[in-house]
Amino acid sequence: MDIDTLRLLVEITRHNSFAAVARQRGIDASLVSRSIRQLETELGIRLFHRSTRAMRLTEAGERYLLRIESLIQELDAAADDAGAIDTGPNALLRMTASVAFGQCCLVPLIPTLRKKYPDLRLELLLTDSNLDLVAERIDLAIRLGPRVLGDFVASKLFETRYRVCATPRWLKGARALRKPADLTDIPCLLFALPDFRTQWLFRDSKGHVIKVPVSGGITISSALALRTSAQLGLGPALLADWLVKEDIESGRLVDIFPTYQVTATTFDTAAFLLYPHRAFLPVKTRVVIDFLKQHLRAKA
Repeated sequence: MDIDTLRLLVEITRHNSFAAVARQRGIDASLVSRSIRQLETELGIRLFHRSTRAMRLTEAGERYLLRIESLIQELDAAADDAGAIDTGPNALLRMTASVAFGQCCLVPLIPTLRKKYPDLRLELLLTDSNLDLVAERIDLAIRLGPRVLGDFVASKLFETRYRVCATPRWLKGARALRKPADLTDIPCLLFALPDFRTQWLFRDSKGHVIKVPVSGGITISSALALRTSAQLGLGPALLADWLVKEDIESGRLVDIFPTYQVTATTFDTAAFLLYPHRAFLPVKTRVVIDFLKQHLRAKA
């Protein structure tokens, strides 16, 4: 019995499609179908109910899948551990993050990661959509927000904060901004999310929260483009601290209200590492988790 055929079965059940797995693997769909038929013949059971509209596991198929998934994970973990003793991880790690976080925080770390683990192959999926970790065979994800939903293992990397930023030149030519409420009459750069484009929240040192209505003629769906617009002097923008930390330190941007905590939704947000719950965490995932904790927590 070919272990790759068993992996093929697991992938088919996750995608609920022979064609989708064939596309992902870059092989002909007939080869996938033939492999499953051969497995069914070898086992002497029918694994799938097939129709023109849908397919689903038979009861025997569900029982078989339940047993082999954990076995495949154990085999992969054993091979991973054995191979990593002398050379480090030699495997493909699929990781996802938002476009802005990936470009700003992850891509600059790739040279260091490659130097430390030269045999580790990295596939970095940068998207602002939350991909299905199981269906997409993703080993590791970084999600930003107040909490993590779903049946995953989650580890907080660092807390995130927001800053209202603008260029020194824009501030010099603008009306004086002495308090957050002064933003109400200023054309702001807005992020194209419902909670970000109408109101910003400010919390002072005593814990008092001020709700400030905001508006402006420029609304952008990309955090990176929003930062660039602020850098070009088009106005103030609400941006994550990890995105503008270097700009503020260099003086390219100014934190207009440094004594306030700012947000558009909730003040308690963070960057989280997520990975599917597994009895045995692969070496490739474990070493990258440790690497990211070391480097990103230092950056925060």
